[in-house]
Amino acid sequence: MKALVVHGPRDVRIDERPEPEPGPGEVLLALEWGGICGSDISYWKHGASGTATLAHPLVLGHEVAGRVAALGRGVTGIAAGTPATVHPAQPVGDTALPERLAGRTNLLPRVRYFGSAAFDPHTDGGFCEYRTVPVAQLRPLPAGVTTEHGALAEPLAVALHAVGRAPGVRGRTVLVNGAGPIGSLLVAALRHVGAAEVIAADVAPAALETARAMGATQTRDLSGGQVLPEDVEVVFEASGAPGALGPVLAATARGGHLVQVGNLPGTPAPAALGDLVTREITWSGSYRFAEEIDDALCALRDGLDVSPLISHRFDLTEGARALAVAADPASGCGKVLLRLGTTAG
Repeated sequence: MKALVVHGPRDVRIDERPEPEPGPGEVLLALEWGGICGSDISYWKHGASGTATLAHPLVLGHEVAGRVAALGRGVTGIAAGTPATVHPAQPVGDTALPERLAGRTNLLPRVRYFGSAAFDPHTDGGFCEYRTVPVAQLRPLPAGVTTEHGALAEPLAVALHAVGRAPGVRGRTVLVNGAGPIGSLLVAALRHVGAAEVIAADVAPAALETARAMGATQTRDLSGGQVLPEDVEVVFEASGAPGALGPVLAATARGGHLVQVGNLPGTPAPAALGDLVTREITWSGSYRFAEEIDDALCALRDGLDVSPLISHRFDLTEGARALAVAADPASGCGKVLLRLGTTAG
């Protein structure tokens, strides 16, 4: 089978690998669609993502969906042909969370993730034609949800988890700084759960256009002289740019809540943080998700439309080009998808 494999910085290839067979408790998924994420781009550009560094070639991809092709021994209740996506996280070991973290499995100290070099051996992802999946990680798609949209359940789960890290947003005005794919999914998630107004801010007009299509009621083009609004009670920072923190904190109301969704650098970086103290702002981090992928599938079933986010589609064999487009700020891209199988739909 074909797989999109990163071998090192700027070295991604279409490799031929044996078609896997499902073991006990596994299914074989014939993959159809995959979404390119920032971590995929980082492995391609730098040979690393965060603190995870390539030691061996790695199949990229953790935003995937397809159809069940075969069942391993002991698997029941799932039929061949079932469309499904994947919860890409698998806890390692039996570490118990303290009571204060009950249910927050995203905070377990050791988790294998599709398409990650955090462990050696690495955990191959799903940018390939077939992938075995432990049945516990399989998520059948609801009726009416295509595999193309099902591949976006994972990043939508990230957005829904972030929304859950804030106080109630129903009926409130909310600011989202950064309107890339996660920021635009935050806009859609906030509108889905009942936010009255969602203001999206970015330096890229194309990103703001996508945010409007995803439900933003106002936009601020920070490249054209517009500024962030004032005194917003709930704010989501989705750009991950340290330079944005000062203006974002200043836009947050006194006693307000700021949720940090964009990944910040792991190295020292200048940022103006004084308002965090003087305005008594609550600043919460948001990391991946626990089981919100199930909520994401329900939201897709109930009509949350991710179509405006999808800007490009490439065949698996065009993986290198797809990564280059996704990484290019000048491309104006939203979510870049890969067709992983010939029966994609």
